[in-house]
Amino acid sequence: MTPLWRGVVVLRLVCAGFAAGAIAIHQDGYVHPQLGWVVLVAILMWTAVVTVTYSVDAGRRVAMIGIDLAVTLMLMTASVWTLSADQLAAGTPLLTTVWASGPVVAAAVHMGRIGGVVAGAAVSLANWLVRGFFSTDIARDTVLLVGTGFVLGLAAVTARHSAEQLRRAARAEAATAERERLARSIHDSVLQVLARVRARSDELGGEAAALARLAGEQEIALRALVSAAPPDSAITGDADLGSAMQLLASPQVEVSVPASPVPLPAGDVEELIAVVTEALSNTERHAGPGAQSWLLLEDLGDEVVLTVRDDGDGIVDGRLADAESFGRMGIARSIRGRVADLGATVSLDSGADQGTEWEVRLARTRKGAPQ
Repeated sequence: MTPLWRGVVVLRLVCAGFAAGAIAIHQDGYVHPQLGWVVLVAILMWTAVVTVTYSVDAGRRVAMIGIDLAVTLMLMTASVWTLSADQLAAGTPLLTTVWASGPVVAAAVHMGRIGGVVAGAAVSLANWLVRGFFSTDIARDTVLLVGTGFVLGLAAVTARHSAEQLRRAARAEAATAERERLARSIHDSVLQVLARVRARSDELGGEAAALARLAGEQEIALRALVSAAPPDSAITGDADLGSAMQLLASPQVEVSVPASPVPLPAGDVEELIAVVTEALSNTERHAGPGAQSWLLLEDLGDEVVLTVRDDGDGIVDGRLADAESFGRMGIARSIRGRVADLGATVSLDSGADQGTEWEVRLARTRKGAPQ
């Protein structure tokens, strides 16, 4: 935003020079010419103050812009005692003239459209009250001030968003380059060793065969990690739920996701992965040895459906209630609690010797969700 603030400073300096010229030209008709020169000195001194203040980040604050607006309105009011009645009626510029637009521009740059419109309306109202009547010229000035505040505020917000997107894109590019470098290094060393160990697992016996199988599992997980897309989006701040789920694949967990990305807010993705992880942990602890799990992700456009199913022993009726009564709150807090916090819905389908299936439905547009 530094170039825009430089523009604010330059505009204030130019407008101060214009105010000095206007006072010099019209001072012969003033009721109190001395007061006009006093106001000019005040304009020049305050211009120096805001030039220094707005030139550094520490000075670009709402409080400073509010003080700038108050000083400007006060100096505009001094025109009541300086200009003659004929000058006010004839449309002679007030003492501050176009210099009064300074806080409008500053408010628009710092606070966006709303700040620019409010400051523009305040300066326009002061102009109307000082003159004591409303005319076509005052209406024109009002439209220009309010319109300038709105348009410049919109431009400032757009520039701020563009700068943030550029920073995210630069970070994502650097992260992707580092990820690719690590992937090449891992593929040339660790993955090749693990693949060789896994290939010989059938030739080994006893504990060595078990270690070889574990090495094979780690090879699969590591390949999924280095091949998955980076989770964070450079532009929107979203994450791809499909890529995050692929990292959960293992010999006991089969993952099925859409071919195209499934973008969601990064916080939602973290919570959903935590839900899936807890469900898989429950399968590992309670579903019996050798239980297999399946993860299915469906993108239906207006909602995302996530299914976690296993072929274990299942959950008999009343077991969850008994677990909660004894203070074991894993499912209640880690699964249902997280899903409720997301504003999603969860259903459980299970029974003795029927396996367990969790289904989570998350609407993309919901109350409290980012738009």
